[in-house]
Amino acid sequence: MASKGRIGASIAGARHESRAALVAYFCAGDPDMATTHDSVLAAVDAGVDLVELGVPFSDPTADGPAIQAASQRALAAGASLPAALDLVSSLRARTEVPIVLFGYYNPFFRYGHERLASDAKSAGVDGLLAVDLPPEEAGPLVKAARGSRLDRIFLLAPTSDQARTSAVARVASGFVYFVAVTGVTGERAAAPVGIDRRVDEVRRLSGLPVGVGFGISSPEHAREVGGYADLVIVGSAVTRATEEAGRGGAAAAAARLLASMRRALDGSSGG
Repeated sequence: MASKGRIGASIAGARHESRAALVAYFCAGDPDMATTHDSVLAAVDAGVDLVELGVPFSDPTADGPAIQAASQRALAAGASLPAALDLVSSLRARTEVPIVLFGYYNPFFRYGHERLASDAKSAGVDGLLAVDLPPEEAGPLVKAARGSRLDRIFLLAPTSDQARTSAVARVASGFVYFVAVTGVTGERAAAPVGIDRRVDEVRRLSGLPVGVGFGISSPEHAREVGGYADLVIVGSAVTRATEEAGRGGAAAAAARLLASMRRALDGSSGG
């Protein structure tokens, strides 16, 4: 189901400009909430169209070393799901950028499906993504999200068959997150190859825009993926750049990296 909210409007706006939308991931609370707040705003100023805000978790099995370390730093600093929602509320005073709450199912389940959906909507969240929750088991969270008019983002991979794609299509809205490579998140030396046809197939079968992530590390990668995807999702590269810059330089580092990727997308044909 196409999104009628901020997510759908942002993707449509990028498409109107003949480019893919740029999505940036930030781990909430790495190294603290104030730094995440400033980094998100700097990313928006740099041209990011949508933000994935990660909820730190002690066992982030889908993530590679960079985001695993970010999650541990955030947890050590006291980050939590309620604190991430407070961060969204604070951001909403400054920006209307679409925000997807990105996390693992355990914290979402412990918080409570209905409570999470209601509190997320009140805070200004636009969509939920539980990275380890398959569509066949997502009924309670999907129901709660629909009731609060939140988009439901699900993952597909190059190994996903037509049955899994159809299962995602039945419950997803906003866009589909297509994992470019099997394995965990992390920077790669080269852009993903050979998946453009699969992205087209997922778009056709789901009726939704398709975002591609995992391994997009440079403007060149962004330009290449932006030639066939509707959204280009950057996570580990942003996390590394902000970590290396430290608290005082994190926002500026995120802005520099993401501005270069946005310029690359402005020169691509879009999905």
